[in-house]
Amino acid sequence: MNYENYDPIFPDQPVVDQYLPLWASLSAFRSKPAFIWSEDGTTNVSNGSTLTYAQLNDSVQSISIQLLHSLQRGDTVIILCTPGLELVEIIFGCQRAGLLSVPIFPPDPSFSKQNHHHLLRALSQTKPKAAIAHHDYITKVQQYLSLPSKDKKLAQMLQNLKWVPTEDVKHKNADSRLDSMSYDGCKPDETYLIQYTSGATGIPKPVLVTAGSAAHNVRTARKAYDLHPNSVIVSWLPQYHDCGLMFLLLTIVSGATCVLTSPAAFVNRPSLWIELITQFKATCTPVPSFTLPLVVKRGGVETGSSPINLWSLRNLIIINEPIYKASVEEFLHVFKPFGLNPSSISPSYGLAENCTFVSTAWRNDDNSGNSCFPVFPSHNKLLPIARLASEEEEEDMDIIVVNEHTHEPVDDGIEGEIWVSSPSNASGYLGHPFLTQDIFKGRLSNKVSRCFVRTGDKGIVKGEERFLFVTGRCAEVIKLPNGQDIHPHYIETAAYNSCPQFIRGGCLAAFDVSRMIALVAEMQRSEKDTKILRNICERIRENVFENEKVDVGMVVLVKSRSVPKTTSGKIQRWAAKQYFLGGKMNALMELKFDNDGGFLRSGNGRGSYGEGEEGRAVIAEEKEEVVYSLSSAPCLARL
Repeated sequence: MNYENYDPIFPDQPVVDQYLPLWASLSAFRSKPAFIWSEDGTTNVSNGSTLTYAQLNDSVQSISIQLLHSLQRGDTVIILCTPGLELVEIIFGCQRAGLLSVPIFPPDPSFSKQNHHHLLRALSQTKPKAAIAHHDYITKVQQYLSLPSKDKKLAQMLQNLKWVPTEDVKHKNADSRLDSMSYDGCKPDETYLIQYTSGATGIPKPVLVTAGSAAHNVRTARKAYDLHPNSVIVSWLPQYHDCGLMFLLLTIVSGATCVLTSPAAFVNRPSLWIELITQFKATCTPVPSFTLPLVVKRGGVETGSSPINLWSLRNLIIINEPIYKASVEEFLHVFKPFGLNPSSISPSYGLAENCTFVSTAWRNDDNSGNSCFPVFPSHNKLLPIARLASEEEEEDMDIIVVNEHTHEPVDDGIEGEIWVSSPSNASGYLGHPFLTQDIFKGRLSNKVSRCFVRTGDKGIVKGEERFLFVTGRCAEVIKLPNGQDIHPHYIETAAYNSCPQFIRGGCLAAFDVSRMIALVAEMQRSEKDTKILRNICERIRENVFENEKVDVGMVVLVKSRSVPKTTSGKIQRWAAKQYFLGGKMNALMELKFDNDGGFLRSGNGRGSYGEGEEGRAVIAEEKEEVVYSLSSAPCLARL
């Protein structure tokens, strides 16, 4: 099926929530599962872990009515629910009630682990009238508020909220019948969601999403991946924003079934993802690119007792650029004997500023010869994320590559900044008018054109099919002494490949510090032998130079979980640099090299970089840059 409306009697709706009552009214869908929740990291599913289309529609209607007893249409509410079916119900319930929702992961209500900074940010920026959370969570928050040692600013904001227990809005009786002619939920042009960028390139910013933009975005994704009512989706992504949230909406728009589990369950046991695909005969699954090597390493293929069968998978959607061809080839080598079809590989691209989805290089039933892996072309080890020459490309999703300084389109084969213009474009950043103007109102110079979103991503178009490759991020490009540029992920990949038995994959950060390239790498275990640690540092420097012809000036080996990441697993290089300059890394070894590869200074984890006049001078200089980047650099989240 390559057309959007699968049934001419069932037209597309202006907002996603309006699909629900229509599906629920059809006898074939009334008892069909819309969402299934995998409890406790297992494939066992109980009756209470399934929401049919009729159950979800009734629950959403009841929730919306109960919410409007204490709130008014247009109020802002912050959603503090843990991953699960209840969160799904609350998100759709808020849309039907006409509320502006801000879903974020609920921090520990004791707020003792300094993990409440994002909550504090969300409360101060969005100024919600109410918070929706489980009764037990609310009780613990109120216990915190009674403590004498509480954070006064946070406490004041929490006290100002109207707290709404999920139990109150879910289980009270209400007339759940909905007259589709009198729908009073969020209209297409109304902002219904504030989703925060991931924080990959700067402090997370609140993106304003209208209900119409979100509906357009998931309809575009539905067409791109050829999803339909027979599709079965498996997702462990965070349900609060970006791709994890989009697939909740995409499920409803497609009339599909989505099997959900939590990110924590996946991280604890990566093989769960493969088991869920096998058990539910999934046809589609979205995963960040780091998933593939992680599952190869920790998936337990040889030792697992559960049978694996991946024959049903049509779309293995790989997100979080850059997407390395080698990691995909390794994954295919391991799982092709278990039925994984290479044609299912779907490298994709998206960002919060475009609701989420932008493009995919995957095509269905295409005879060009370049439609699927492994015949996808590659560029500098990377896979493409779009094909811009295709006649089937979405007419209203305009993707161009421009010179980021002159704002003029660049020729194919030249790297530039990716710009996107689409009805999916979000409205802007809440409380950031100048940044909104800069990022969401991009225009080509000396040419009358529509507005584009400036993604902050570097890209290049190659070949007759005009494949688009995302090569890195504008803000993270490292300028080399010879005048050339390099993206830090190339340095990190070469560093990891030097000692994969010691270093944690996907847990490295490279950045420049006062014209010197520094690399921070997490160790798999806390090695105490200084000779071994020094040898690892030397091998990292040697391998990076051998593969990328780049001199690394300092290597810092740190304990596990020291390199900051986003909720979707992306490295926060800007934060890693800030921690490094502030001496806040849990370092096991620091080794600084001279230009000839000799040691200028080594340390054993006491933050030696900041010691002495040279260290203090560099830190002062770099802190000035960091403070500027935190306050003004665009924060662009990726899919």
